[in-house]
Amino acid sequence: MKIRDLMTKPVASVRASDSTAVAARLMWDCDCGAVPVLDDDGRAVAMITDRDICMAALMRDRAPSAIPVAEVMSRGLHCCGPDDDVSTAERVMRAQQIRRLPIIDGDRRPVGLLSLADIVRATDHHKGRGAVDVPPEEVAGTLADICATPPRAPNPTTSPAF
Repeated sequence: MKIRDLMTKPVASVRASDSTAVAARLMWDCDCGAVPVLDDDGRAVAMITDRDICMAALMRDRAPSAIPVAEVMSRGLHCCGPDDDVSTAERVMRAQQIRRLPIIDGDRRPVGLLSLADIVRATDHHKGRGAVDVPPEEVAGTLADICATPPRAPNPTTSPAF
């Protein structure tokens, strides 16, 4: 199954120069939790999530309207193309522990967004919504890998002294 068969389109996006308040409003209006960040030429360069915005506002003790997207967006963009197989997207999601993947064209312009929920819906053959090309076991494995706790370096202020 190809990503284009499952991805959500059109995709909302923000610019790196926008405030995180603009990004939050867009996520609220579009009922989504992440959007691609575009450069001045409209090419995808990063992602920003609702969690990024909340944590930035809390940790900086500033209003989202005072925090540019460029300060809190992801630095590495993990993406796929619309003609890639869904299994390719799942491998990226697993390896990077991400739930949403921007889908870009050859010019790095966003053409869609693939979420874990889109993949799960493809397994819902009981309601006739999708093909059974994505086995439920594969989705469960992807979810388990995404949700795995990544290894962290000990925090010297909270680690027990021996």
